[in-house]
Amino acid sequence: MGLSELIKSIIQMLKLSKKSGRDEYLLYLKLTLLGLAAVGVIGFIIKLISSVIKLYF
Repeated sequence: MGLSELIKSIIQMLKLSKKSGRDEYLLYLKLTLLGLAAVGVIGFIIKLISSVIKLYF
């Protein structure tokens, strides 16, 4: 795949894409924030368990 073919495929993809609406954007934002919070909580729990284990041993 040459550079010109890559550029043509990128342009074609951009022409087919559409801008998401407000509702869709808010849904993606909520899902992203929920995932970020879940990862943070899991990390906090692991750190807390690690601290407790170090305290007793």
